[in-house]
Amino acid sequence: MRPAPGEVLHFSEDPTIRRFSPHLAPTSVKTTPYVWAVGHDRAPDYWFPRQCPRAMAWVGPTTTEADRLRIIGDGCGTRVHAIEYGWLDAIRTVELYAYRLPADPFEETDAAVVATTEVEPLGPPERVGDLFALHAEAGIQLRVLSHLHDFWAAVVGSTLEFSGIRLRNAVPRPAGPRGDTMGR
Repeated sequence: MRPAPGEVLHFSEDPTIRRFSPHLAPTSVKTTPYVWAVGHDRAPDYWFPRQCPRAMAWVGPTTTEADRLRIIGDGCGTRVHAIEYGWLDAIRTVELYAYRLPADPFEETDAAVVATTEVEPLGPPERVGDLFALHAEAGIQLRVLSHLHDFWAAVVGSTLEFSGIRLRNAVPRPAGPRGDTMGR
């Protein structure tokens, strides 16, 4: 599920949205209200239930071969997404929809695209379908871990490009044998 030329996508579990109005995201440090969407390259970041914590990494222009092998693996493509076991049922059962929006009112900001005016979808929302199949078809590894912390620490300490979404919803970092937190 990717946008066609001249489009961006907004993913939602709500299939009844008729118009997208700019708003301030609760966790945003920005003070301007936006309509948020994504382009082709970042659409896979949203092939998850909205609240699902996920850590994602991919090969970029400055990625070393050692980091690619250590984190992504040999012969495993160029991108990996990691989630926690507790989210497997939600990923299997979520009804996720993609809204196709005209790209014209949007401008790039970090990993997303934003608009400051109301935007109407180009048509009805499309059911995204099987999220596991979507990852497989795109050649993206989908790893399931007991917790994301060690993986995330390895990713952010590497030369890979990365994104973490809803990490505040991840399982708390496990305590070590003396009650210490792992990975300090």
